[in-house]
Amino acid sequence: MDTITDIFNTMHVTAVVNAKVEATAPWGLVHHAEDQAKHTQYSKKGISPFHLVHFGMVSRGNCWLNVQGVSESIPLTGGDFFLVAPGLSYTLRDHPRTAARSFCAAAPSDGSNVIRYGGGGIPTTIISGMISFDALRVKPITQLLPNLILIKADQARSFALHTTLQTLASEIAEPAPGSEVVANRLAEVLFIQSLRAHMGSATCKQGWLRAIFDSQIGAALKSIHQDVNGAWTVESLAVIASMSRSAFAVRFKELLGQTPLEYVTEWRMQKAIQLLKQRDKKLVDVAQSVGYESDAAFSKAFKRVVGFTPGEYRHNGGSSNLLDHSHAPGASEIG
Repeated sequence: MDTITDIFNTMHVTAVVNAKVEATAPWGLVHHAEDQAKHTQYSKKGISPFHLVHFGMVSRGNCWLNVQGVSESIPLTGGDFFLVAPGLSYTLRDHPRTAARSFCAAAPSDGSNVIRYGGGGIPTTIISGMISFDALRVKPITQLLPNLILIKADQARSFALHTTLQTLASEIAEPAPGSEVVANRLAEVLFIQSLRAHMGSATCKQGWLRAIFDSQIGAALKSIHQDVNGAWTVESLAVIASMSRSAFAVRFKELLGQTPLEYVTEWRMQKAIQLLKQRDKKLVDVAQSVGYESDAAFSKAFKRVVGFTPGEYRHNGGSSNLLDHSHAPGASEIG
């Protein structure tokens, strides 16, 4: 099993909200996570705005994009795709100096997925949406993502992205039996396609995606994901990477922002979260499945990484209320 396959087998897309923006100059729309926290469209679904990955593609016209943590305004044209990490504000507008209104305030009150906004001038159409993940898996997702992934229309793999996004927009605009299931699957495909395109670009220089693409560190990551309960050490992983222990440790932390054994422990906890959902599994069985000889050692590690004990997790049914949104912003990087 390759690393990305394991990631997505463990961290499922749980929801998608999609919209079509039909704007006319002058226009400006801004997304603030704090504003969306008050919006019933999301609270009724039990979705925290700090657990949403935002994406968009310009299907007609041109506009400018600003993302929190990225200093410059970014010009977008037809076919350009962007993806913004959870918890970050971003703004779309016809000109960098145009004032912007909240997306939530501009959204139609009749529940339509089409936002029509602006002064009647030059038109721009944007297909936009949000991909939601289980709260307990947000931290790895935000470690995986840069603040912004930007894929230009002429970049390799952009055609597949464009096709998937158009299909997703059609599924939301004209619901049919099973549309929710289809939309969720398309959202997962869209997300993976954007990661693939970013991994193959020259701008992917650090972070989890670059680590997978790195032949040496990527080999170590693949081994971890294939055998999460293995008795891993820095030395054994360095051998797989064909590197010295010290060089491997430095390179791993440089790319991923944590030590090899911190990564192993955190990923074991992600696997444990899945297993804890199975009520018939005893705690000691879960512990052994993720590489711990005793449930006491496992419980201590689980609380250190996740923030509460396995028993508390089961008692609360995996409630997203247990997870603070302080982990939401991703690492600064332009895709």
